Amino acid sequence: MMKFIKNFRKDEAGAVTVDWVVLTAAVVGLAVAAYSSIETGSSDLTAKTNDFLAKQDPNAPTT
Repeated sequence: MMKFIKNFRKDEAGAVTVDWVVLTAAVVGLAVAAYSSIETGSSDLTAKTNDFLAKQDPNAPTT
């Protein structure tokens, strides 16, 4: 039983997989944060553009 425990401690076969899982989770988290930031900014810009265009009079004379 002690030999099994010692071999288990020395075995690092799954360490690379764990590293990739953690890195992938970090990249996904950053992508979600960037998406939410971009979505908020674009929604505000769309609302402001809509307000501006609603105030325009297409029949007004041009100078």
